[in-house]
Amino acid sequence: MEMTLQLVIDCADPQRLVSFWAEALGYVPEPPPGGHSTWREYWAGMGVPEEELTGDAGEAPESIIDPAGQGPRVWFQQVPEPKVTKNRVHLDLKVGGGREVPLAVRTQRVTAMVERLTKSGATVLRITDEPEMEHYAVVLQDPEGNEFCVV
Repeated sequence: MEMTLQLVIDCADPQRLVSFWAEALGYVPEPPPGGHSTWREYWAGMGVPEEELTGDAGEAPESIIDPAGQGPRVWFQQVPEPKVTKNRVHLDLKVGGGREVPLAVRTQRVTAMVERLTKSGATVLRITDEPEMEHYAVVLQDPEGNEFCVV
């Protein structure tokens, strides 16, 4: 039996997070399937009741995909309640290159990604700079407060 993985992130504004995380991960918004002009049109064609398609649900992509087909699909599921506590699961964006890359180079790579993501709406929560352990990482929040690390 084949299994695939989809990551689901609860949020208030799917389009905002589609834009942010597409930039962060190098993904692209997922186009609607099979000749449909929008996801809403696709869902309606599948028989999803109109009362479940509230507001502008499905008018713009609510998921992103890896253009190389390697990473999992990420779906931003709109929910009514706001985030209130720390994530129990988070993403690590591993841009440093691993321990075989000198710490100074890894730090530069992490810093460059953090600068790019803060321009896209991320907020830095804390920096872990432990040269004696050969470790540098930054904990951020996406535009809705979901925590993630750049390592």
